[in-house]
Order: sequence, then C-alpha cells, then structure tokens
Amino acid sequence: MATRKKKPTSLAGPGAPLDLALQGGGSHGAFTWGVLDRLLDDQTLAIDGACGTSAGALNAAVMATGWAEGGRSGAKAALRAFWLDVAEQGSCFGGSGPARTGIAASNLVDNPLYLWSQQFLHTFSPYQFNPLDINPLRKVVLRHVREEALRKGPLAVFVTATAVRTGQPRIFHRDDLSIDALLASACLPQLFRAVVIDGEPYWDGGYSGNPAIWPLIYETPALDVMLVKINPLVRPETPDTSGEIADRVNEITFNASLVSEMRAISFVQRLMREGRLGEGEYKYLRLHMIADEQHLGQLHPSSKLNTERRFLEALFDLGYAAAHGWLARHRADIGVRSTFDPAETFLAPRSVP
Repeated sequence: MATRKKKPTSLAGPGAPLDLALQGGGSHGAFTWGVLDRLLDDQTLAIDGACGTSAGALNAAVMATGWAEGGRSGAKAALRAFWLDVAEQGSCFGGSGPARTGIAASNLVDNPLYLWSQQFLHTFSPYQFNPLDINPLRKVVLRHVREEALRKGPLAVFVTATAVRTGQPRIFHRDDLSIDALLASACLPQLFRAVVIDGEPYWDGGYSGNPAIWPLIYETPALDVMLVKINPLVRPETPDTSGEIADRVNEITFNASLVSEMRAISFVQRLMREGRLGEGEYKYLRLHMIADEQHLGQLHPSSKLNTERRFLEALFDLGYAAAHGWLARHRADIGVRSTFDPAETFLAPRSVP
C-alpha cells in the first residue's frame, strides 16, 4: 500500500517538515526553478526532502548541492547558475529554440529545423546517430552537482529512473545517487542511449514515476508534500497529426503514474477518515500543489526542447509568481491541512475550458 509509513508521525503546525515532489518536463523545469527560488526565500519553511524525475531530479540535485555548500542562498544561486548554463549549452534537452522573446515565441512546432529533427528521430535511433554516446547534459550536470553533497547533505533527494528491461521504477537515494542516476532519470530514449548503471540500462523516470511520491512516504517523517506540477492534465483540442498524437500520448504516459499514486493516496485517506485504517500504521498526508495550467497548458510540447534563455527566464517568472501566490493563500495551512483534494484534481472527470 502506497501510504504505509516507515518512520514516526512528524510534528504538525507551521514548523512541520515539508517534502517536495518535482515533475519532469524538459526545459519546463525552469518553472520549477522559479517555484523553488520563491520557496527558498521563506526561512520558516522546513524543507526536508525532495523527489524528482528528469528535470525535476536535476532541480532537486542542484538545489541539494547548493544547500549543502551554502544554505538557502547557496541553493538559490546554484539553481540560477545551472539553468543559465543550460541556456548557454543549448541542447541539454534535445533541442534549442529560436532567439525570440519569452513565452509567446516558445513553441518550436513551426520551426523547420524542429520538424526535420522529428522526422530524423523517427527514422534513426540514438544508437545509430550517436555511436559515441555524447550527451551535452553530462558536462552541465558535472559542473553543478556534487555527489558527496547529495549523499551527506541535509536534504534527502530521491531520483526516479525506469529500468528498460522490466519497465519498473528504480529510486536512487544517498548511497547510490550519482551523476549517472541523474542522467538516467532524464534519458529520453528517442534522443539518448540508455544509461547503464550496475549492468542495468535505464530510461527517463517519467515512464514509471513523474515524480514517484512513495519514497517520501516510506523514507521521510514529513506529512506535508508539495507537488510542483508542470505537465498539463488536460488539452483542449484533439490531436490530428502524427506528431501531435505522439506528443499527447507521451503527456498521458508521463502523467499516468502520478494519477495512479494520487488514486492510492486518496483511497487511503478516505479509509482513514472512515476509521477503517489506523494512524499508527498509515500516514494521512497533507497534500499541496503549485501549478500554472493556464499558462503551461497553452505551450506546445515542442517547447520542452526550447532552452533559449529568455524562454527559461519567462518560465522562471511564472513559477516564482505561482509560488508567491500560493504562499500568500496557503502558507498557514502547511502542517495543518491539505490544500487540494487529489480525488477532485486527478480522478474526477474534468471539463475543458
């Protein structure tokens, strides 16, 4: 059962520890950068741990490295340096955007180079076009993540990757958390060769957990979990081209594991409210979520490959504003009550605006 706890119930009230669950989504992870920057400004938030997948895993690892070496201000500086380095590198998530301004010019779907690259990727695998296994993200991660900080630092970090052979998630934490684990978590199989760790090949963690929340339930004392959601659940239009269909299938796939976990959490919460499960054996999680479906939901999936600096900074601004607004409305609820209903948000039928 996903909500069976391993450690004693944590303290309640404003100082209660808070865990972060960070979704992956390519360059849209810069939205999470903005969220984290604002959360780190609040000295009263007792951030205890973070789970992440793909870009979410990178955000968690960079934040944990900066925190271990320089506290909250170090974490903020580390995140900023990382994302600006991503913009400078240009191809960390498989593509680069045109040099135009911000959100309005983010989508690459009409870019001839993007269209050609998609046709190319449908024809050749990375084992064919990248025989030397060159991954531009590796050098960037090496510049901004210290494995020792992840293993001995104050923040517990959990990173999800998907085992290619079994399709099962693997959670890397502390002793086995490494640069390779981070690259595995962000390894889209159409773009990069599988990352082999201990003889096992791994692909992007989004296929099996985006993010996987259960490590926080089992391995940390916190009852409060903050989900930073960057992948839209709803798209207003039915895709009708092969590219659009493939993009929507990927979005649904990358959301499926999170929806399943939320279904399990909601089920356990209902049983506990009805007195059919005891608190001595299970956690009653207090769930929170920061998202901006209004803006991120308007972005074409191709924009996840866009690492143009002005686009990343526009996403940062959206994330910062979303976190600022959430704190203004709900800071007092941490340690006291949930601020969203997982059944209503993830399980109930939703109308399209």
